Amino acid sequence: MAKSPSRQARGATARRQGHGAEWIAALWLMLKGYQILAFRLPGRAGEIDILARQGRTLVVVEVKRRGTMDAALAALGPAQHRRLLAAGQAVLRGRPGLKGFDLRLDMVALAPGRFPRHVRGLGSMGVDPT
Repeated sequence: MAKSPSRQARGATARRQGHGAEWIAALWLMLKGYQILAFRLPGRAGEIDILARQGRTLVVVEVKRRGTMDAALAALGPAQHRRLLAAGQAVLRGRPGLKGFDLRLDMVALAPGRFPRHVRGLGSMGVDPT
């Protein structure tokens, strides 16, 4: 009888797949003209998968990889949405060079055999970090 992978091994596999998905998402965004500022940016409100810039807009990008595109698109819940916006606001407040930038929350959804899907503007706010 074959042994199932340990919880630790499954976690390591999921992290590798997640990091790979983030690289694919970043390349997709760069092809669309975004400047990537950071990967896996930690903060009090939580981790930002990708922090990007488009013109005078700071874009917090959540990357979701699932077995189907529908599952990936549905994977961002309201609590995570609020947490990501709070994390983006904290970045704006903490970086004087971003003063006057708008903040937007986007998602890149990935599924096997499908092109990435970039969903813009899941949450937008003009933020004055002062």
